[in-house]
Amino acid sequence: MKRKFLITAIGAVMFGLLPSAPAMAQEMSEAELVQATLDNIWVFIAGILVFLMQAGFGLVEAGLTRAKNVANIMAKNMADMCIGALAFWAVGYGIAFGDGKWIGSDSFFLSGFGDGSFDGGYSGYTPFFFQVVFAAAAVTIASGAMAGRTKITGYLIFSAVMTAFIYPVVVHMFWQGDGILNRITVGDAAFSDFAGSSIVHSAGGWAALMGAYFLGPRIGKYHHVDGKPRAIPGHNIAFTVIGVFVLWFGWFGFNAGSELAADNAVIRVGVTTMMAAAAGGFMAGLVMWMKVGFLDVAMTANGILAGLVSITAGTGTMTPFGAVMTGAIGGVIVVFSVLFFERIRIDDPVGAVSVHGICGVWGTLAIGLFAKWDDAFLGREDAGLFYGGGVSQLVMQLIGVVIVAAWVLSTTGLLFFVLKKTNMLRVTAEEEIAGLDVSEHGSAGYGLETAFAGSFTDSATAVKRPQES
Repeated sequence: MKRKFLITAIGAVMFGLLPSAPAMAQEMSEAELVQATLDNIWVFIAGILVFLMQAGFGLVEAGLTRAKNVANIMAKNMADMCIGALAFWAVGYGIAFGDGKWIGSDSFFLSGFGDGSFDGGYSGYTPFFFQVVFAAAAVTIASGAMAGRTKITGYLIFSAVMTAFIYPVVVHMFWQGDGILNRITVGDAAFSDFAGSSIVHSAGGWAALMGAYFLGPRIGKYHHVDGKPRAIPGHNIAFTVIGVFVLWFGWFGFNAGSELAADNAVIRVGVTTMMAAAAGGFMAGLVMWMKVGFLDVAMTANGILAGLVSITAGTGTMTPFGAVMTGAIGGVIVVFSVLFFERIRIDDPVGAVSVHGICGVWGTLAIGLFAKWDDAFLGREDAGLFYGGGVSQLVMQLIGVVIVAAWVLSTTGLLFFVLKKTNMLRVTAEEEIAGLDVSEHGSAGYGLETAFAGSFTDSATAVKRPQES
């Protein structure tokens, strides 16, 4: 009786908050209206948490790079949200969720959304708000891999194309009902990516890989005699750690919000998200301690993010044990992945390719091993290999990974190739040495005296830029 009274009271309050409530009262029962209201509000709140992740990305990237580029990094993060929101509103959302087998062809500029009244339990604006912050996150992932040497004009073009077309096509492949990944099965196995290990994070990671490749390494990253990589430490580890905690906080909206309902699964998703992040940070820190003899703070931070990325696909399917295993393996993978890309001369200042691209792949594949519960995509329980589901789910996940990678690598590769050929991608050596804050934005993030001091230091030790690939 007490619970019934509470629900009724909440419903009465919500009636007052919703302009469409009187009309909807004739079409929905009181309980249905209350549930729909709670669902919409929860997804909106989750979207706000994901929006906050932009600040986390900015702090992580700023902390792991040089002081002379702080303003440039923050400018890119603001641009990703501003340009991303406009591009996704105008074109991207329609391509992502409009009708069509390959790409959507309607809902551009949110046409037909009206006043946002409930339609099937959701306001038309609710999924848009939640998805637009996902789009901004996807493009921001690439920013870190391109830090310290990218022209702002070229980056803005990339941001617009990524959010308007490249990323929305990936979304349409799976998160829209008639997308290609919803039309492929292996036996009784259907592709699953609950919150976007591949759809969001690997997509951003593959874009980051192409950006870093076509840019080439930063000046001084590789020794001019023996070609060995040099460490270029970030300037503020406190920024990095705070940024990681902001991202971790926002990830509860990222993952649990993807349930798209205020129900009991939200808490379970929150728990698996928490445990995977903790396991990822622990294992990355442990591996580095064993390798270098001390706890590496930056790599531990990346381990936490690796755990979060790894669990994002399977967060709705796994038990806490499965989440711990998935996050822990992600924490190990990220360490060796960062070292691997450094050796092959892919200069990624923040480890974005490894954290988001490689661990996104791992997280997507992990469903084929640890999936216990149906997340509404799988269509069955005990789908994972370790629960008797066989290898079909693992194969299906691999197919999805390959399709997403092929699309993003080819399209972003072409885009960066064109930007490079038109001299719109990389700044000059002089601008890079001086710092992008001054050359690209006219002022330094910490004051001109700091920027000039850093410039003199870099100039004294600078080596000739390696030949671009």
